[in-house]
Amino acid sequence: MTDRTQDAGPSARKDELASNLARVEERISSACAAVGRAREEVTLIVVTKTYPASDVRMLAELGVRHVAENRDQDAAPKAELSADLPLTWHFVGQLQTNKVRSVVGYADEVQSVDRLKLVSSLSSAAVRAEREIGCLLQVALDAESGERGERGGVSPDGVEELAAAVAAAPGLRLDGLMTVAPLAGPYAGRQRAAFERLMEISSGLRTAHPAATMVSAGMSADLDEAVAAGATHVRVGTAVLGVRPRLG
Repeated sequence: MTDRTQDAGPSARKDELASNLARVEERISSACAAVGRAREEVTLIVVTKTYPASDVRMLAELGVRHVAENRDQDAAPKAELSADLPLTWHFVGQLQTNKVRSVVGYADEVQSVDRLKLVSSLSSAAVRAEREIGCLLQVALDAESGERGERGGVSPDGVEELAAAVAAAPGLRLDGLMTVAPLAGPYAGRQRAAFERLMEISSGLRTAHPAATMVSAGMSADLDEAVAAGATHVRVGTAVLGVRPRLG
């Protein structure tokens, strides 16, 4: 993986992205092979935050079909500039209700659903926009009962109630679960164990909601552990796009 090479021009940047994508593809393939999974079982989502729409276009040309953002103010204009591309857009950041209407305009999947108020807002906006929005419940493995995690997310014992709300909400589709490896609590530094716990929660969820099969876990540093645990989607930014520029 190399640093960002904007000064070298679009051709060099596309070569860099292609090289980084090939390395990530090899990691996913190797992780799948190690546990007897088919490569097709894992979908790569490239997280393009802080990077321009030109990078999104190059990624699409290189075969990427799933991209993600975590800030609406960055995502909305980028999605508009990329509207002609065959992409599925995922929103993966903590989502405030005042941003819901905008996010519903471009996101196909919201991976950070973690409270009932957000479900209501998403449903209203989806119905108004005449869209069906896929939802993943963000599970906070560092959260105590009834609390939210440090980086958002519902506590494991709140999943059942939240899932029922999404499943019953017009304009929404319950697709599965997402987590971020926690920095605190019993799973801190134990990514594989955290992802295996998420898979257990997913198994319980699917008894009531059989179609909620997506499990989004793992990023650049720990995608191998996520694939080994059974994740269906991995969210990779730095390993594809390079070291992120500092935000001013």
